[in-house]
Amino acid sequence: MDHPIPSLTPEAAVARLEALHAEAVAAQRAALERLLAGGPPPDAAERARFTYPELRLTWAPGETPGSPPAGAPPATRRAWARFQQPGCYAVTVTQPGHFRPYLLEQLQHLAADFAPDIAVRPSTQEIPYPYVFERGDAFDGDAVSGALLARHFPAPSLAEVGDEVPDSLWRQLPEAPFPLALFDAVRVDYSLRRLVHYTGTDWRQVQPWILLTNYHRYVDQFIRWGLAELAREGSPWQRLVLPGGVAVARGEAPDAEALVAATAWHRFQMPAYHLLRADGTGGVTLVNIGVGPSNAKTITDHLAVLRPHCWLMVGHCAGLRHSQAIGDYVLAHGYLRRDRILDELVPPEVPIPALAEVQVALQQAAARVTGEEGDALKRRLRTGTVVTYDDRNWELRWSRERRRINLSRAIAVDMESGTLAAQGYRFRVPYGTLLCVSDRPLHGEIKLPGTASAFYERAVGQHLMIGLATLDILRGQLASLHSRKLRSFDEPPFR
Repeated sequence: MDHPIPSLTPEAAVARLEALHAEAVAAQRAALERLLAGGPPPDAAERARFTYPELRLTWAPGETPGSPPAGAPPATRRAWARFQQPGCYAVTVTQPGHFRPYLLEQLQHLAADFAPDIAVRPSTQEIPYPYVFERGDAFDGDAVSGALLARHFPAPSLAEVGDEVPDSLWRQLPEAPFPLALFDAVRVDYSLRRLVHYTGTDWRQVQPWILLTNYHRYVDQFIRWGLAELAREGSPWQRLVLPGGVAVARGEAPDAEALVAATAWHRFQMPAYHLLRADGTGGVTLVNIGVGPSNAKTITDHLAVLRPHCWLMVGHCAGLRHSQAIGDYVLAHGYLRRDRILDELVPPEVPIPALAEVQVALQQAAARVTGEEGDALKRRLRTGTVVTYDDRNWELRWSRERRRINLSRAIAVDMESGTLAAQGYRFRVPYGTLLCVSDRPLHGEIKLPGTASAFYERAVGQHLMIGLATLDILRGQLASLHSRKLRSFDEPPFR
């Protein structure tokens, strides 16, 4: 007589995920090391162990012990950790030890409100062999060829990596489970390795509150402020991690300029800097994404798998209005997306909404940092539409773009904000934009070396502090930050 397997608790499910993942990685790593030492390759039975664990939830209202009766789903104000309809939901999982807090948060809410059956088992999705070593390039210079490894071990395959679920392109096959999360294990592992490549830091250091900038001077200010916080008594900040593995702990006091000079940030395309907290509310990561919408899309494609709480753009823009002055701020409440890079995934006619919680926090932070309120703040901080171009020399096309800009009532131009907002919308990551006017090309104030340097010295520090203050405000508003505005009608349960 068959006995039903009891449902796991959230804690037991995550522990089981960790154990299965560790066993699969250890088995494949041992087989790889044996082959490198001249031993035999794995046989079919051994290779069958090289798979990700699968997390599977089944919600059958009125049938699962403890679940609510059949009918309407339980009432909850949360936009996430909820089932849209009864059925089986599944996803493969990687690095469950790192994602443990996230997994527990999702599962505990679902268990409390819906009482689903929770099961964990090995999946059929293989772990590509580069992902079982920390660096992922452990075979550089070895005599074993890539073709030989791919013959006997699971190899990375782009056909297995995609964003069909977040892009609403997935098809529900008969008898197949619904997706439980936006990203499966192989997609997550792919992005974790790309983050190391682009940022020059371990992906585990990336914090849930993210600032994105397009100029290195923000990095200098961030490091100076971070070091000052590490030295301040009573500060919640504990450690600063820089590209190349350089780290400064609380109580250490290196010279900021010397630390910047010694950091190998120039080796990486989009270097990242992480300031960690010890109070469990999450630290801040600053990424210098450089210039252009392509970089903006690339880095957020990969940051999204970490499920951050928010990313904000704090960069420079060209002011378009007579009433603006260099050093003024632009709080984007709409985007004219002329970057073209996401037109197939998020067509330009799809509106990218401003998120009220983020907009209010940005304005509150600006008032707090500048000390200005009311009309004085309005003179410095203007809300409106930002145009995002893929052409830095958009001014040379002004005669052709003038009518479109006038129709949009745009107040500023940049090259990243619209892309970052669209990516936040696409991947359900709260987003916002606060730009600083660095030039006014339509009014004779173009960006020249002398005027630009004076502006940077005056404005960058204050602008960065507004971004940090915004994240500090949002840190206390998590319950309302993850908005329903970002979720579709057939959304996976996990945030």
